[in-house]
Order: sequence, then structure tokens, then C-alpha cells
Amino acid sequence: MTKTSSYSTVTIMICFIYSTSKWIRTYSELLPSIRIPPIAVSHLGR
Repeated sequence: MTKTSSYSTVTIMICFIYSTSKWIRTYSELLPSIRIPPIAVSHLGR
């Protein structure tokens, strides 16, 4: 039961990170003039 819950948590985290990176990539492609500050990226990464 513990392995199942931890596995589902890891899967959710991977999907969340993948979707977030995909959204950032699409956002930067749509708006190349607006650059995301490194501070905001490091803040979101925490």
C-alpha cells in the first residue's frame, strides 16, 4: 500500500513537472519578447 501511494505521488510529480516545462516552453515560444527572469524560474522550481 505504501509503494502504491509513493508510486502514484511520483507519477503525479513527473506529470506536473512535464506539463509545467511544456507550458513554459510554449509560453516562451508564443511570447519571445517577454523573457522569464531567472529569479522567477528558481522560485517556481522550489
